[in-house]
Amino acid sequence: MTPQQIRTVFMGTPAFALPTLAGLIEAGCQLVGVYTQPDRPKGRGRQLAPPPVKELALQHDLPVFQPQKLRDPEAVATLRELAPDLIVVVAYGQILPKSVLEIPRFGCINVHASLLPRYRGAAPINQAIVDGERETGVTTMQMDVGLDTGDMLVKRATPIGPDETAGELHDRLAVIGREAMAETLAQLCNGTLEAEPQDDAQSSYAPMLKKEDGRIDWRRPAQGLHNQVRGLAPWPGAYTSLDGETLKLARTRPLTGSGAAGTVLRADADGVVVACGEGALHIGQLQLPGKKMLSAADFLRGRALPAGKRLG
Repeated sequence: MTPQQIRTVFMGTPAFALPTLAGLIEAGCQLVGVYTQPDRPKGRGRQLAPPPVKELALQHDLPVFQPQKLRDPEAVATLRELAPDLIVVVAYGQILPKSVLEIPRFGCINVHASLLPRYRGAAPINQAIVDGERETGVTTMQMDVGLDTGDMLVKRATPIGPDETAGELHDRLAVIGREAMAETLAQLCNGTLEAEPQDDAQSSYAPMLKKEDGRIDWRRPAQGLHNQVRGLAPWPGAYTSLDGETLKLARTRPLTGSGAAGTVLRADADGVVVACGEGALHIGQLQLPGKKMLSAADFLRGRALPAGKRLG
């Protein structure tokens, strides 16, 4: 069996899904449909903008479907008419109901950005960094009705850099996801694909992020705060308060140092150093509301941060 013989539907929405879709196109998969979220208002003009997956699909003249709710009977009937042998899912943004999972003979295969069963859920990339993990990866899995609980197929691991942000890791894992799916497809075609059940006892959960997850508690150790800052970059971003204003922080690193938690120890062109519950946090970039993210040197030209100033 070859990829050209497998009637495939792809489901995905954001940029993370693009490398996998591109890989399926280059492999010559018989893509009979691409499902993505409806166009959303974007930018200051709030003009409707297509999801990245829709743009790539249209460039390759692939039929695009954007149901508001995949579980609607009409949407399920349309999908059934496409008669897919396989559905590949990467960050689609909707839960696949049982009525959809049962359609393709090879099932629905999901590309998930963690080493399952660790970090099931919506924000596995961010949570792995926030937790200080040194390794993560991608798992392809056979989808079931649970949340990322299906049998595992192919795993690809990668180290997490000590200063790597969620945005940077996201881009690397998107490419690794393409590689993992390519290997999964190859094994499916040659009949060697084997499924391994997840051990629920080893599972952990990565919930959807909220803006308030970015609030810095200076009583925590500097290493933990560094992980929080880079794990929430670029969104929702880590922040504290300065004279009643929200102050966003980026490009941090933990240092030795001591003082009252949240107190500025020094601030110069090299960066701003703030005392934590354990150690100190060096901040390389800062941003006030309505302003751009600035280097510490540029920020301090417009706003003094004298030693002893309290943040938070």
